[in-house]
Amino acid sequence: MSAPRGPVTAAPAPAGTAAPAGSPAPAGSPGPARPDGTVLGDGTTARSRAGSRWRRYRWVLVVAGVLAVAVLAAVLPAPVRSTTPLAPDNPHENGARAVAEVLADQGVTTTYVRSTAAAVAAAGPGTTLLVTSDWLLTDPQMEAVAGSGADLVLLDPTYLLALAAPGLDTGWSGSGTPARLSATCADDDAGAAGTITGSGAGVVVSGSGPAAGASLCFPLPGTDPQAYLYADVESGGRRVTVLGDAGLLTNARVADDGNAALVLRALGRHDELVWYVPSATDTGGGEAAGPGLADLLPPTARLVLLQALVVVLALALWRGRRLGRVVVERLPVVVRSAETTRGRGRLYRVARAHGHAAASLRAGTAARLARRLGLPRSADAPSLITAVARAARRDETEVRDLLYGPPPPSDAGLETLARLLDQLESEVHPT
Repeated sequence: MSAPRGPVTAAPAPAGTAAPAGSPAPAGSPGPARPDGTVLGDGTTARSRAGSRWRRYRWVLVVAGVLAVAVLAAVLPAPVRSTTPLAPDNPHENGARAVAEVLADQGVTTTYVRSTAAAVAAAGPGTTLLVTSDWLLTDPQMEAVAGSGADLVLLDPTYLLALAAPGLDTGWSGSGTPARLSATCADDDAGAAGTITGSGAGVVVSGSGPAAGASLCFPLPGTDPQAYLYADVESGGRRVTVLGDAGLLTNARVADDGNAALVLRALGRHDELVWYVPSATDTGGGEAAGPGLADLLPPTARLVLLQALVVVLALALWRGRRLGRVVVERLPVVVRSAETTRGRGRLYRVARAHGHAAASLRAGTAARLARRLGLPRSADAPSLITAVARAARRDETEVRDLLYGPPPPSDAGLETLARLLDQLESEVHPT
């Protein structure tokens, strides 16, 4: 096929024909660059192509930049303080940081854990194990805690109480309003506190009652059977202390009356305290492990990652709705290839895209010449120029200017280029 004649109408390379490596790039692709920055073949420059790419991908860069700023804002600052209720590093009203700091001043080493395996591994004879709640514990977890061998301090327990201290059970009545309660037993810790301010269901005696020497203090008024807010018993060779009101430890109420004295004496019996705040994600399986990658991240990192996931999903839905699914549609008319060629030529003429038209002409000519001379697709430009010059008996410089020269500046130049390429192609015959 020879190059079409006319002022601006240019035929592209045949469909399915791949130009060799030495042939000029198709329309829209860069060719050899000149020192002034102009890309030969389509008339574009590096600056114009960079601007086109920026307009195409800027929304992706903007979204990535916003996400990067959000992640850095959450990761770079120092980790925020805990908000876990009754945690020893929580400085808020529902935390217990005040108690932990006073214990540290008194020489008590506190180990803060969130799993049963870690609590059992850290606790043992000669230590105190504080369990802030047993609502999230399974039966195997409660058995593991009760069998740890450490002195237990249970805050407002339920099912764990009967397992750790037989003869005691949880009371199911009581006022929710804190009231002043006085010690009515001979327990040294209760006597040191004198009067506390608390509320709750407390503990009651069940069955044959606790072992001899058990202390039940701070009776709750209006309960039947009588419930007590504090209990201290010897069970299984270790000491079990029950505080029926977990709020006694909180920063908001620890300074009321004798609350601090009772709490500090209960938790400070040994030099080592294991502070166990059960977690909803802990199932009790596996051995105790060190801190993982998630433990090294600040608390807000999970929230930021979740927000990033929501943004990505929303972006995917937006793009999916915009593009829509692929629809196969039957064409109402059959468009012949010659009409397509003429239509593209007219578009080139209207846009005065002499560079694109010239690149299309040169790409088609180079592909046909390479195929006619038996050159492989991996052949480079110098190899194609040498082969064409030898077959046409022309100078290599003349062939290089025709196939890889600068784009024509006008319709007349494009017409001349098309005629010269057609003449070159007619002169080349396989050798």
